Amino acid sequence: MGKIITMSAGMIKEILRKQGKMEKVPANEVIADWASRLVCLLYPELSNCQLDTEEKIEAAFNKMRVELCGMLNATKACSDCNNEGISATFFQKVPELYRLLNTDIEAILTGDPAAKSEFEVVRAYPGFYALCFYRIAHMLVKLQVPLLPRILTEHAHSKTGIDIHPGAEIGEYFMIDHGTGVVIGETTHIGNRVKIYQGVTLGALSVDKGMASLKRHPTIEDDVILYSNATILGGETVVGHHSIIGGNVWLTNSVPAGSLVFHNPEITVLEGKTLNYT
Repeated sequence: MGKIITMSAGMIKEILRKQGKMEKVPANEVIADWASRLVCLLYPELSNCQLDTEEKIEAAFNKMRVELCGMLNATKACSDCNNEGISATFFQKVPELYRLLNTDIEAILTGDPAAKSEFEVVRAYPGFYALCFYRIAHMLVKLQVPLLPRILTEHAHSKTGIDIHPGAEIGEYFMIDHGTGVVIGETTHIGNRVKIYQGVTLGALSVDKGMASLKRHPTIEDDVILYSNATILGGETVVGHHSIIGGNVWLTNSVPAGSLVFHNPEITVLEGKTLNYT
């Protein structure tokens, strides 16, 4: 038997103090499971559970509304909120959530030659999965729900590598292709029909707690394409509509509509200089 490790009395007391002050919030797994089931209800392609009558579907939505209210009631930061009203309002907005997600599916189908069907997009595309959780979380942010929105988007981040802050404003027909390493900051504004690739960062020029209430992240107008590993920083930075930002670009200044911005590395090709392995 290994040697018993004895913690110091001071450390034990500190942990006990923190246990007593811990803010009550449902487990992350409970919150993420609720959102996953909501997405599955909207898109049965994700689930083996099929509902075969309108009454069953309506009952499932009502059950999820009650569950949302229960999670809010169990969250200390929501103890003084009208949780019944918030839950009811959220589900009144679910048709708009569904409409927005359908535009995202259409954007992927039309924008990715490899996408063969809506079923494939819903079941297999990490960008769509991340957007499902972001759009649910963003609706909760609009209803001033604390904590839960960030937990939801961090769950999607852990599953997909796509980090979207729930406070970001994202328009319709949004497409994330591949997606790994994408970062979209809290005060980012993204217009309609925007397409971004893996590794894109929409971030802040500096990190300062005093800037918490300011716009720190860029604005991306309609019909913009951001290619892989582009980094666009700053709350005053605006990428004008119908612009293309090439791969590996570092951008901290605004560019007008219809711009083509690209990184121009020097690459040398020497013909006939292959290695001799014999």
